[in-house]
Amino acid sequence: MRAPGFWSDPEALAGRLLAPLGALVGAVTLAKMGRDGARAAVPVLCVGNPTVGGAGKTPAAQWLAARLAASGQRPAILARGYGGSLAGPLVVDPAVHGPAEVGDEPLLHARHALTIVARDRPAGAALAVARGATVIVMDDGFQNPSLAKTRSLLVVDGAHGVGNGRVLPAGPLRAPLAPQLARADALLVIGPGEAGDELAALAVRCGRPVMRGSLVVEAKARAWLQDRDVLAFCGIGRPAKFAETLGAAGVRNAVLRPFPDHHAYTDADAERLLAEAKATGLPLVMTEKDAVKLKGSPARDRLAAAATVVAVTLVVDEAEARRAGF
Repeated sequence: MRAPGFWSDPEALAGRLLAPLGALVGAVTLAKMGRDGARAAVPVLCVGNPTVGGAGKTPAAQWLAARLAASGQRPAILARGYGGSLAGPLVVDPAVHGPAEVGDEPLLHARHALTIVARDRPAGAALAVARGATVIVMDDGFQNPSLAKTRSLLVVDGAHGVGNGRVLPAGPLRAPLAPQLARADALLVIGPGEAGDELAALAVRCGRPVMRGSLVVEAKARAWLQDRDVLAFCGIGRPAKFAETLGAAGVRNAVLRPFPDHHAYTDADAERLLAEAKATGLPLVMTEKDAVKLKGSPARDRLAAAATVVAVTLVVDEAEARRAGF
């Protein structure tokens, strides 16, 4: 889906009219969050969003898994597999599975750590333990009570924050913000922005530690991108974030062609992007999340070959992470 424009405008009429429905949705979600979940045999660290849409949860989960591995743990990333057809529980194998089976984000996770896809999260946790995991990093599921969390980290985008501050469908929040913060152990703000600063201040007032992070393009790609004009395409929760990341990496101008989050690229999409690149002379660039979906047809294979993947890594302040207990 694409986020409605009024989700960013606190004064928009549509948001005000839908606010009573949002209040009902929020109350139901909070009631569910209060239920007791099944307990795994190992700690479960949840990386979640207070909102729908892209905040940087995927790189945050990978950062946490890498941090745990560096400390001697054997982490497994547990994901629902949004957009995939397989219910699991199963171990993701990029050589066997595609995005149509397990979703796009688990394929990215599987490059970094043992990754389990399971719609039944307790069953997924049990499989992770059976495969030798000593700790589970749960990608999403903060609002889902089925599996008890040992610690929870909420991730927000510094530029976008929580939009208009209303609950679905009146805004992007999954439940009222303050009760979500009360159930979290820390807040991670990715990227600069006044919205993120305001949320950080609120978290501190609620007694929650705050970490700051930034998405950094790898050095080789950053050198190639310097002072270039590019044709960028992506199917992520907040496409403007990709353009901002490219700008921070030194791109002079990024012509952005956004697609909905988890978009399954068609041959027509591929042909259109290739034709525009040829007509403009601009090099194509894409995210890792898009790259895993460009398989299965000659047109998509040509697009994958023509586009440069811009890989990013989440960098988090070390002292803040230690103080927050992550």
